[in-house]
Amino acid sequence: MTNIANFRRSRRASALNLSEIAHVSDAAEALRAAGKPVLTFGTGEPDFPTPVHVIEAAHQAALRGDTTYTSTQGTPALRQAVADQAGFETDPAEVLISTGAKQVLSNALLATVDPGDEVIVPAPYWTSYSDIIDFCEATLVSVPCPASSGFLLTPEALEMAITDKTRWLMLNSPGNPSGVMYSADQLRALADVLRRYPHVWILADEIYQHIAYVPFTSFRNAAPDLADRTLIVNGVSKAYAMTGWRIGWGIGPVPLIKAMTAIQGQSTSGACSVAQAASVAALTGPQDHLETRSTEFRARRDLVVQGLNAIDGLICPEPSGAFYVFPSCSGVFGQVTPQGKTIETDADYCSYLLDEALVALVPGRAFGLPGYFRLSYAYSKAELREGLRRIAAATAELK
Repeated sequence: MTNIANFRRSRRASALNLSEIAHVSDAAEALRAAGKPVLTFGTGEPDFPTPVHVIEAAHQAALRGDTTYTSTQGTPALRQAVADQAGFETDPAEVLISTGAKQVLSNALLATVDPGDEVIVPAPYWTSYSDIIDFCEATLVSVPCPASSGFLLTPEALEMAITDKTRWLMLNSPGNPSGVMYSADQLRALADVLRRYPHVWILADEIYQHIAYVPFTSFRNAAPDLADRTLIVNGVSKAYAMTGWRIGWGIGPVPLIKAMTAIQGQSTSGACSVAQAASVAALTGPQDHLETRSTEFRARRDLVVQGLNAIDGLICPEPSGAFYVFPSCSGVFGQVTPQGKTIETDADYCSYLLDEALVALVPGRAFGLPGYFRLSYAYSKAELREGLRRIAAATAELK
């Protein structure tokens, strides 16, 4: 047996652990391995297949020998396709292709923040935001945005959070886990604040752009005059059902893109050549499936929102995009399970539902806003109906 007594984590690595989403998934998998019929609604992954023409493009790329290293910044064809479909005026020189949108986020912060720099993040937020900020040794400034504020950052709250150490504001619209989307007017109101603080840059994560049930506005379109300090993050994972292809991109000012490319060059270099060819096909090929799939997600959303709001103790706002709901479960706090345990937190409630109803959900504390839980409706209607039935039955057992 290898002696690992002398192993020591770096300070940077010591800030990282498996996310609560991963822990929930592991617990659900253990129950499933024991023969339990667990339903998992914790994964943010479309259940649709990658479009056939995209797969065929990847196949043809491999056959013609597009299997070698690519430019670290991304293939010219994909950077051009990204620029062409961005929805605002940009240039391929302002585009960096990465191994998923998460790497874009990491590249951006590694390239720009120093220890002690602050990053403002409205809560609830995607769990990886806080981990990436910690890894980069910056300081997360979490601004609670509860359901009473529509899960939206207000201009007043933004201004109160800004200090001379603020480096970035991170905005996610449509949002994970809340599904909320900032309107053009709401983005312009935030931009009015940011104009007074030229040292604050804007990282706009728009990965759910094409899964929207109301009109979508990019931050670049809402505040084009702030383009010289704005990074737009997007990718093919969600809209095109290409999570495993691992292609995301950032669009930003050339000096930032060059710094991010240098970071990427010493970590992964260029993204997969075949996956980049597939992404070109995704962006330049037929787009009709985007509306078809968004319509199906909307029908699932309506099913889930109605079902959760019919359960005493739960309040589920209607999201405007993505494929998550983020209901409040504080109405069940203080109630007692059949086993005699008092539900005191969102984590208690989710643990109870996993044990009692065999339904895996992610507690709100994982997203920086306790008192809620996230349910992904990127699953079949049959699974969602059965999950809702189980949640309702288990919640009814609380006294």
